[in-house]
Amino acid sequence: MRLVIISGMSGSGKSVALHALEDLDFYCIDNLPIGMLPAFSVQILSKPDRNYDKFAVGIDVRNLSGDLSIFPDLLDEMQNNNLKCDVIFLDADDTTLIKRFSETRRKHPLTGEGTPLSEAIIEEREILEPVSSRADLVFDTSKTTVHQLRQLIRDRIQGSQGNMMSVQFESFGFKHSTPVDANFVFDIRCIPNPHWVPELRSLTGRDQAVIDYLEQHDEVRKMYDNLKSFLTEWIPCFAAENRSYLTIAIGCTGGQHRSVYMAEKLASHFSTIYDNVMTRHRELP
Repeated sequence: MRLVIISGMSGSGKSVALHALEDLDFYCIDNLPIGMLPAFSVQILSKPDRNYDKFAVGIDVRNLSGDLSIFPDLLDEMQNNNLKCDVIFLDADDTTLIKRFSETRRKHPLTGEGTPLSEAIIEEREILEPVSSRADLVFDTSKTTVHQLRQLIRDRIQGSQGNMMSVQFESFGFKHSTPVDANFVFDIRCIPNPHWVPELRSLTGRDQAVIDYLEQHDEVRKMYDNLKSFLTEWIPCFAAENRSYLTIAIGCTGGQHRSVYMAEKLASHFSTIYDNVMTRHRELP
């Protein structure tokens, strides 16, 4: 039996995530009152349905029937009963959330007379902190389309089936912000930048010309060897804790050349060791 708990900020894409899980044959319930979570877990464990062994519930700030501060204790109780629980938290920056509510003209659940949207978002983050602090996986959807979010959910959930940990190498550009979902963040802006070679500027770290340029530099090879050695030692420690997800972010200035190259190279190496290794290049189309 597997239970995935979807939570997050209003406007971050929780409904999209639940629909993606439905496509993966999860039995989904949105906005389950938190006080019913223990009873629901007992129900699916004691009377298994032959048609369902994967469940997902949405819990968010609309949960007015219970105090979300009890969530960590409830989660520990369910996990102690041998129910595999994954907590996925969806987030976005405040500017993006405000823009989304403005475009859709939806009402934020915490806005009311005398409470502007910006203050409601701040309050919502505080209320959801007991849930976000226990998240196994965080998705920052600020720059993610609906279709991209669906695919990200599918990839990470399918990659963590059974007892296998899903390992994702993610490239990004520091000038576009640091990923909030990363367990490790490595800054490789100190190695030579293909951006300053005119014929390489429009290419990416996936193109052979960029690969050849980077691999002719000793510092690039040394950076790769050091990162590979570090991760070779520490990835097994995360796997030993029965984690479902591990995200390793590699950053350069723009997220087009160096970080893409390094994420691809590391993923290629570790895919020979682990079954569920994937890459994501945040700044590439």
